[in-house]
Amino acid sequence: MSDGNTDTASPGNRMLIITRIFDAPRALVWKAWTDPTHFAQWFGTPPVTTPVSTISMDVRPGGEWRATMISEVDGSTQPFVGVYQEVEEPSRLVLVMQNPQDRSDPKVEVVTVTLTELDGKTEMRFQQVGHLPEEVYATGLKHGWGGFFDRLSAHLAEVN
Repeated sequence: MSDGNTDTASPGNRMLIITRIFDAPRALVWKAWTDPTHFAQWFGTPPVTTPVSTISMDVRPGGEWRATMISEVDGSTQPFVGVYQEVEEPSRLVLVMQNPQDRSDPKVEVVTVTLTELDGKTEMRFQQVGHLPEEVYATGLKHGWGGFFDRLSAHLAEVN
């Protein structure tokens, strides 16, 4: 892409990498990932929202996080739960997404977010690695996270 944003899926490795450039300082992008008030503004795409009341974040290694997306169409819910593995403010965040019905399930998704300062802008490198079917990484996840990050970009533009 000409704006420096890239999306690549490597289905053989069950990995998705998305790189985006945001016109916002790194500290603000970090807050968007770690502050429930900001997170609620971009995690989900209409008609799905993630109310701030459903989000909890204990942003430290070993700390837990939770968020629930709710469909405004039928009220169905999609809970997300996990644990922070690495927290290096404001540059690196590694979190695990676990099965909310069975937290002992070894099949987890590992998300790594790396934020790099670029003259007042921020490059975000997002990587998700895990167990989901290969086609999900190439299509569903790429599209879903892409929509989330479009909303994140709009949110950052509003609050910056």
